Amino acid sequence: MKIQVQLPAHLRTLAGVKGEIAVEVEGTPTQSSVLDAVEAAYPMLEGTIRDHTTKQRRSFLRFFACAQDLSHEPPDAPLPEEVVQGKEPFLVIGAVAGG
Repeated sequence: MKIQVQLPAHLRTLAGVKGEIAVEVEGTPTQSSVLDAVEAAYPMLEGTIRDHTTKQRRSFLRFFACAQDLSHEPPDAPLPEEVVQGKEPFLVIGAVAGG
């Protein structure tokens, strides 16, 4: 099934895309399966969203769906039904820090 994904501007630039992307995911869509599909479709993003080895989320990125922060949810937990049905995108958002 196709999952809509919104990336932050710096990752869209790196991937060479202008807007939202759609990736094909087999089975139950999870954070892991969606990010695996993103990295397969856009290999230049591998290691920018998750660590190459541990597959842990990079510190200054957050994952959202349906106005919920999914960043600390288990990566293999199913995504919300609205995302699965294509009504809502899976969001990768660059966190802001500083003083």
